[in-house]
Amino acid sequence: MSTKKQEPVAVNVNEVRLVGTVSGDPESRVLPSGDELLVVRVVVPRLPVRARSDGRRPPSVDVIDCCAWDARPRRTLGGWEPGDEVEVTGALRRRFYRTGGVAASRVEVEVSSARRLRRAASG
Repeated sequence: MSTKKQEPVAVNVNEVRLVGTVSGDPESRVLPSGDELLVVRVVVPRLPVRARSDGRRPPSVDVIDCCAWDARPRRTLGGWEPGDEVEVTGALRRRFYRTGGVAASRVEVEVSSARRLRRAASG
C-alpha cells in the first residue's frame, strides 16, 4: 500500500459574475448563420485607483457587452431597461467575425443566468 500523497489537479475555470447598471436598450441581432442573440451593455464601476505616473486618471468604469444566445437568458435581458441594476453570470468568450472584409474579434460575457436587482428610477 502506497502512502504517496497525490498532487492536487489543476481545474480550469471560466466563470464571470458582474453586478452593474444597464447602459442602453437591449439589442437583438441575427447573425448570418441565422442564430439570434441579445446584447446588453453593463457598466461596472472599478475600485478607486491612484492616478498614473503621468498624472492621468485611469477609467473609473468598465463597459462590458453581455450576450444571451439561449431563449431563457434572452427573455430576461430583453426585459431590462437603461439604469436597471443587474447581476449576470456566465463565461468570457472571444468571438471572431468579418466586417468590411476584415477579420475582427470582440470579448464578451456569454450569459448563462441573469437577474434584475433593482429597476431604474423612473422620473
